[in-house]
Amino acid sequence: MTTIRTTIRTFMTADHRHCDDLFATAEEAVAKGDAAAGKAAFGHFRQALLAHLAAEEIDLFPAFEAKTGMTMGPTRVMRMEHEQMRHLLDEAEKALERGDADDYFGHAETLLIMMQQHNLKEENMLYPMCDDQLAVEAASLLPRLEAALAAT
Repeated sequence: MTTIRTTIRTFMTADHRHCDDLFATAEEAVAKGDAAAGKAAFGHFRQALLAHLAAEEIDLFPAFEAKTGMTMGPTRVMRMEHEQMRHLLDEAEKALERGDADDYFGHAETLLIMMQQHNLKEENMLYPMCDDQLAVEAASLLPRLEAALAAT
């Protein structure tokens, strides 16, 4: 019997897809004009994305930085993009609260493009670097990441 070892890349990429699915559900509800369902679905997406960003900033990035000594490299860029995504989340949420679907879709479209570009960088560059650099630490790091994301 073969055991498949979960890597940081596979685990965190799977969480990206989970967030993508929640975002798509919110988009569908808002597009159908169901304000209550749209707000609820966006709330689930927002919670999942914020948990993902926090898990990276609290557990993954510091572990990578401690191991590599790189604090001004890819993790710095990712943190800056996280702040931009948080701002877009807030603006989209405010638009939903006001019942302004057009404004929501404007912010949501910008957020979607940013997430797609951000995720590609993480999945193709940062996460593989983390797997290479944190091979030993992964045994303790992955359970912490799993726990941080379990509620979403």
